[in-house]
Amino acid sequence: MRERTILLDGFSKAYAMTGWRLGYGVMPASIAKTVALLGQNSYSCTATFVQHAGIAALDGPDHAVETMVAEFRRRRDAIVAGLNSLPGVTCKTPEGAFYAFPNVSAITTDDRRLASFLLESAGVAALGGSSFGEAGRGYMRFSYANSLGAIARAIERIGAALPHFPAA
Repeated sequence: MRERTILLDGFSKAYAMTGWRLGYGVMPASIAKTVALLGQNSYSCTATFVQHAGIAALDGPDHAVETMVAEFRRRRDAIVAGLNSLPGVTCKTPEGAFYAFPNVSAITTDDRRLASFLLESAGVAALGGSSFGEAGRGYMRFSYANSLGAIARAIERIGAALPHFPAA
């Protein structure tokens, strides 16, 4: 598999460099040449300060990253537990990023309507899973890139609002 394996990664999440569009790829040289030609006009010319930040991130200590990972694990566990406590909602524990993707199909398959309802009636922003394609229908996406207090308030508000969600 080594000759067909491509590893792509970036700095956005682990090093809080969101929007800086700095990443890297590890792959066989024969594939790298083609990828470089393909991407030359799409992602070349990364700003010098962004390149220096990437070097500093790789050369520096990982304490800040470890602290951030631990905090996001606490936030993830809090939102998953909170979502699973809501009637009609089931949520598996995500293994990456900072989004929970609970199943709400016991409540509705119109996840976009539920997302609008939660925003308007509970002040909680979510995205209907069908925004990611048909396989996402009946799911919601919630970000847990917020404080534990804000996550707790969101779960409380969702719990208070769901009994008032109008059946289709």
